[in-house]
Amino acid sequence: MKNISRRKFLGQASCAAIGSTTFFSSMANMILANRLAGASSSNGSDYKALVCILLSGGNDSYNMLVPRGSFEHGIYAQTRSDLALDQSLLLPINPLTNNTFSLGLHPSMPEVQQLFENGNLAFVSNVGTLIEPVANSTEFYSGAKNIPLGLYSHADQIQQWQTSIPYSRESIGWGGKIADQLSSMNSNQEISMNISLSGRNVWQSGNSVLEYSISNSGNGVEGIEQYQPWLHNSGLIHEIRETAIKDMATQMYSNVFKKTFGNLTTNSFQSLEVFQNAIAGVAPFTTNFSDHYLSQNLQMVAKTVAAKDTLGMCRQTFFMDFGGWDHHDGTLMYQQAMLGDLSQAMGSFYSALQEIGMENDVTLFVISDFARTLTSNGNGSDHAWGGNVIVMGGEVNGREVYGQYPLLDLNNNLMIHSRGNLIPTTSTDAYFAELALWFGVPASDLHLILPNISEFYSTNSGSMPLGFLPMP
Repeated sequence: MKNISRRKFLGQASCAAIGSTTFFSSMANMILANRLAGASSSNGSDYKALVCILLSGGNDSYNMLVPRGSFEHGIYAQTRSDLALDQSLLLPINPLTNNTFSLGLHPSMPEVQQLFENGNLAFVSNVGTLIEPVANSTEFYSGAKNIPLGLYSHADQIQQWQTSIPYSRESIGWGGKIADQLSSMNSNQEISMNISLSGRNVWQSGNSVLEYSISNSGNGVEGIEQYQPWLHNSGLIHEIRETAIKDMATQMYSNVFKKTFGNLTTNSFQSLEVFQNAIAGVAPFTTNFSDHYLSQNLQMVAKTVAAKDTLGMCRQTFFMDFGGWDHHDGTLMYQQAMLGDLSQAMGSFYSALQEIGMENDVTLFVISDFARTLTSNGNGSDHAWGGNVIVMGGEVNGREVYGQYPLLDLNNNLMIHSRGNLIPTTSTDAYFAELALWFGVPASDLHLILPNISEFYSTNSGSMPLGFLPMP
């Protein structure tokens, strides 16, 4: 207990209570402890938002960010064979800092190219889940290094990118932990700091804070369709049904389960009206968004950001799942369309943020299960490890590639399989720590959000882990 912080004491006390009290008393203690821990963050006057896009299935990201120089592209083409993109088709990018060699983008990503060249977007290269640094294939095969659980498993790796706990299966995400700590900054506690356009997810699940699910249509939330025609009676039965549910929700129940359900239902009615009215008050954007669901999701995020004052928000996170990236077949065909949809959606989103003057207050970042094998399986690629990701925002130190982009040679000492599986040279912990620090998590509390961070970053360094965002 020596030198224990107030927050740590509260957390340990609530956990210890599990062994000596009933389940619901323990849960109440845990929720109270987290709220008290977060109460140290007073209501803020600035606004910041994190937007997470999960490319679920495993993006073949070495065909997203591609070697463009003649020598390096030749090695890439030899390794990738029928999956290689033609050198002449690559969209050139020009990092401010001279990287190891020239790089280009998939030809369907002109919006991302423009954002990069304008300094509003960066890449983090060869990033992946790690328990501790693994320098090369010799260390990997020696058994001296701990390796993430379920390394090539979709379920395990998607979970680990959302929890940043690579050694066990957990249900609490690092975005949820941030909300546990910082949600008290928001003056409105009726709507969660964490907003999802893809329903339940691990990243936004905390101990006391869960995500608030919305849709990308209308005003974001529907509620009971009391005004929609139903059985040709102009909504009369819907009105009766809504009245009945509200009556049930406001009754005083002695049973704790019924009470909880009633309170949740009542709160849902209240919060959906607040959210609907706030979104309805946002002026239409002049920016055009495509009909693709990812683009529509980001349009709703932009509307929600525009409504921040009405909603009483200083901190928000947003999550969406853009699925379908498990390209064991048809990689070239599917990526042509899907990377184009991603690029177009990101371009529209940034333009809309500029319209409302919020581009410096929002950082969008991309995650995926893992990268893909560099070699072809005949028409696609299979599960691998380290890959490339995107981060975008007005405060991003853009026009740079952070981390170490590897030579895509099968003899590279980072390769751990003849299929071309790369050991990550940048950890997800370092990637996420930078986002958390920018968002307002104190460096001294990073270990509460990312338990493994000390393996990759000194919280006393006074500098950012990677440098793609400014020091707070």
